[in-house]
Amino acid sequence: MMLRKILFPLILGLSGCAVLISLGLWQVERLAWKEDILADIAARLAADPMPLSLDVNEEAHEYRAVTLTGMPTGDELHVLVSGTQAGTGYRVISKMVTSDGPILVDLGLLPLDAKDAAPFIAPMQMTGRYLWPDDQNDSTPDPDLAENIWFARNIPAMSAALDTAPLMVVLTSADPADPRITPLPITTANIKNDHFEYAVTWFLLAVVWATMTLFLIGRTIRSKDT
Repeated sequence: MMLRKILFPLILGLSGCAVLISLGLWQVERLAWKEDILADIAARLAADPMPLSLDVNEEAHEYRAVTLTGMPTGDELHVLVSGTQAGTGYRVISKMVTSDGPILVDLGLLPLDAKDAAPFIAPMQMTGRYLWPDDQNDSTPDPDLAENIWFARNIPAMSAALDTAPLMVVLTSADPADPRITPLPITTANIKNDHFEYAVTWFLLAVVWATMTLFLIGRTIRSKDT
């Protein structure tokens, strides 16, 4: 009879703990996966710059440093952003003519009140990094083409709009520098890695669940004894 009394809370407790522990273990696996990704990115960030090439791909070359000489044409797309290290403004995606052909260069942040400033046009010696941005998602609004305001970096759409190769370099530094713009170099600072915190949360919930189960079983046994 006693076993029948505690059977339900025991099954409930064991099932709940199993689910919570499995979620915690899954987050531990995700943590290892993310740390491998961050280590790979760190290695690419530390690698020596390579000359610009159009024969590159996301899997092998994203985040790799690159050197190039280019001439901005003055054709630009402005991406509204906030929360950057330089504040709120517009990422300037410029059409840059290079010896390999025109490409997209993310020059950095243009202040909101400088949107109508004349483009800087002069030959530039640049260092930057290849990037295939993942800003675009299903909820991203369509660009306001009349006002030249975009809401995500979309390489296929932007390269079509500016008639460039479908390739983007994010500027690290330039000589001479565009006086309007603050570069936003690529770092790992904004890459989230909170899987450890999630794992700890699930394991602590498993402990709480087990404690509550033992408390319920204890009350059941005591009520039987009385």
